[in-house]
Amino acid sequence: MTTLQMYMTVTLCVLGTQLTRWLPFLLFSGRRTPPLVEYLGKALPGAVFTLLIVYCLRHTDVLGGSHGLPELIAMAAVVGLHLWKRKLLLSVAGGTILYMALVQLVF
Repeated sequence: MTTLQMYMTVTLCVLGTQLTRWLPFLLFSGRRTPPLVEYLGKALPGAVFTLLIVYCLRHTDVLGGSHGLPELIAMAAVVGLHLWKRKLLLSVAGGTILYMALVQLVF
């Protein structure tokens, strides 16, 4: 990639990101949010997290050596941390650190 192509790529990525960030405010400013958009705002977060869980656990071997215990313990830690503190980053980081420690040191 030439220098010009790199600059053009970065510029287009920045413009695309900014467009997706500002477009809803431009479209819906001063008007009531359409019911479909409100529904998607309520339904999509749960659907996205469900897809992430399925994606992350798709290769877990419950018949193998650890029987999926590190994954199960880390998921329980994420749920417990989130119910306790209600802080998304703490829950995700805590579960990730615990999972990596379990995989590297225990299982």
